[in-house]
Amino acid sequence: MKFRYERKYLVRNEQIDALRKRLDPFLRPDHYAPKLESGLHQYTVRSVYLDTIHFDALLDKIEGLEIRKKLRVRGYDRPNDGCKVFLEIKRKLGDRIWKNRASVAYKDLGELFTFGLSNGLGKNFEGQNEEETRKFLFNLHRYGYRPVNLVTYDREPFHGKFDPGVRITFDKNIRSKLWPSFEQLYSESGLRLVWKDHFILEIKYFEDKMPVWARSIVQEFGLRHEALSKYATPFSKTDVSIYNQRMI
Repeated sequence: MKFRYERKYLVRNEQIDALRKRLDPFLRPDHYAPKLESGLHQYTVRSVYLDTIHFDALLDKIEGLEIRKKLRVRGYDRPNDGCKVFLEIKRKLGDRIWKNRASVAYKDLGELFTFGLSNGLGKNFEGQNEEETRKFLFNLHRYGYRPVNLVTYDREPFHGKFDPGVRITFDKNIRSKLWPSFEQLYSESGLRLVWKDHFILEIKYFEDKMPVWARSIVQEFGLRHEALSKYATPFSKTDVSIYNQRMI
């Protein structure tokens, strides 16, 4: 399995136009992102993050463990007839990231989580998608994962013109709601901004070093690499009632 490296930077909103202009010679818009009337290529990412009753994923992040994983259900933009969502296990080893990912019809999500690939659903899965679905369901039921945090944001994605393995995203208007249901994946109700007046710049690449041009621009804008987590940040790191779950 191929690792990906990932770096995150918290950037002030007023820097976005200058940063776009500076990065433009090295990037092209992601062709999967629709072009809006504003001229930006952008889509909305919606994720329900799951955690165990002991908040293992949250506490692993807070404690800075080198090896950790997160489960999430991810959808895009707005729901439509037959739309699919993705079951993801995101694994992290230091700065290296890799994912297990499977797709499922949004309308079948509740049935899948209740009955698994039995009850007639199995015919809709085959090959790699079935294997990845079984991995997700194993973790879901073996460790008792349940929905904990809904995170929604507007993503402006790019690929490298000369470095096809490089992907850069601007994740904007990041908003969150604790204790959602899976049915609320596409809901905007109750969402609150997580980083007011900021967006997250993510630089992802497959080589063991960030491209020289990307490092130079990061330094030029005075950006600092941070261990930012869209899942963990809405929780208080001093919430003793959650932290004590580690002791149960």
